[in-house]
Amino acid sequence: MAAVEISQLVVRYGEKIAVNGLDFVAHEGEITALLGPNGAGKTSTIEVACGLRSASSGLVQLFEQHPQAPQVRSQMGVMLQTGGLYPTARPLEWLTYLAKLYPHPDDPATLLAQVGIDPSIRTQTRRLSGGEQQRVKLAAALLPRPTLLFLDEPTAGLDALARRNLLDLLRQQRDDGVAIVLTTHLLADVEDLADSITLLSQGRVAMTGTLAELTGTQDAISFGGPKELNLSDLTSALPDGYIAHEAQLGKYVVTGKPTPEIMSIITTWCSAQGVMATELGVGNKTLEQLLIDTSNEVAQ
Repeated sequence: MAAVEISQLVVRYGEKIAVNGLDFVAHEGEITALLGPNGAGKTSTIEVACGLRSASSGLVQLFEQHPQAPQVRSQMGVMLQTGGLYPTARPLEWLTYLAKLYPHPDDPATLLAQVGIDPSIRTQTRRLSGGEQQRVKLAAALLPRPTLLFLDEPTAGLDALARRNLLDLLRQQRDDGVAIVLTTHLLADVEDLADSITLLSQGRVAMTGTLAELTGTQDAISFGGPKELNLSDLTSALPDGYIAHEAQLGKYVVTGKPTPEIMSIITTWCSAQGVMATELGVGNKTLEQLLIDTSNEVAQ
């Protein structure tokens, strides 16, 4: 079942359009990463989805209900990059207070221990380290025993051990059927966790798929060129089992074992089409490179 369904979402700030006709789906029991360069619309999308901001237009449903529906809010956990802590409260005091807002909360002390925070600690949250504050915020997001989690930069500021423990905790949540929507600039987290990735650019979906689908496989040759080329002649020239397709606008992939013969077929076809192939290469395209390419397209 889809936990999050967004259709043709538009978010405006005055004359500025932050999100422009975005479609997005996140499913139960999956971790869905929402990525993109700064200003791509990630935060605005998350804020609308979790009911913190109104959409200018479009449809947003969580478990086929409005984000503000009481039943939805009682089973949703949210961890934003900023805010979420009362500065003078101690961790257990803060979570005990928050627990009163939910009909069937988890135990605050148990959650703090799970994220590596001593429940008996007397330090105010404002005096905790950045990594400790992150862990308290995650514990707070888990209080309602959520079926849907929105996490914004959850591992920021964590040391290596704390990060590994947090990722293990998120995997367990996913395995228990929780839908997790993750935004982060730490691509290692995405590569470790994400079942599905949606890449945003200028408020729209640029690409969506699994990590393997977006980056390709080792048995592939990729090249750049003008948008929307007719690939029928290239496909006909390739041996059986090879497939040519436009993975994204102006980015082409030929799937199949790379050989000098196949490289020659591609370059010969490009020459016949009057196309100057760019970035001709063999193998995977990294997630980092996809983000860099998207950022460069925005800048241009």
